[in-house]
Amino acid sequence: MSPARRGTGRRVLDYGLTVALFALLALVATRLDRLGTRSEQGRATVNDGDTVTLGRERVRLRGIDAPEYTQTCRRDGTGYACGRQARQALVDLIGGRPVTCTGWQRDRYGRLLGDCRAGDVDLNAALVASGWAVAYGGYQAEEAKARAAKAGLWAGSFDRPQDWRRLHGRPDEARHDALGSVVDGFRALFRPR
Repeated sequence: MSPARRGTGRRVLDYGLTVALFALLALVATRLDRLGTRSEQGRATVNDGDTVTLGRERVRLRGIDAPEYTQTCRRDGTGYACGRQARQALVDLIGGRPVTCTGWQRDRYGRLLGDCRAGDVDLNAALVASGWAVAYGGYQAEEAKARAAKAGLWAGSFDRPQDWRRLHGRPDEARHDALGSVVDGFRALFRPR
C-alpha cells in the first residue's frame, strides 16, 4: 500500500472516531439530568401500589413492582382486587404523614424513580416486606420473607405485575433504560455504606 493511501485511510478512520466520540458525548450530555439526585417531599396522593404524586411530581417507587390497580389475584379459590389492596397498603403505610422521595432517574413515562419514606418507614422495603409488592431490581430479602410468611399477595396466587401487564396488553412500566441501569451501577459503587 502506498504511503499516500495509508494516510488517507488513517484520516478517514480519525474522522470517523472523532464523529463517534462527539456522538457519545452528545448522548451523555442529554442524560446528565439522571446524575443529579432530586428530592421531593410533601403530602402524597397515592395513585396505585407503587406510585405517588408529591405536588406536581409523580414518583414510581424504585426497585419494586405492585399489582396494577385493576389487577385481580386469587386466594382461597376466589378472586380479589389485589391491585386495590396494594394501593390501600401504601396508603396505610404512609398514614397521613409527609412523604420524602429521593431519586435520580426517570422511567419512560417521565416519573421519578424514587426511594420513599414516611417518617422512619422505608416505603419501598415495607411494601415488599408486607407482601403487597414484589422485588423488581431490589428488595429480594424482603420478598423472600414475605413469601415464606405467605403475606399479602403470597397468601394466594397471582401473576407478577409485569406479566399481568403483558397479558393485558399494557407496557412494562417498571422497565427503565440501559443507560439508567449503568448510571445506577456506578452510583451504587460510590454510595456510602
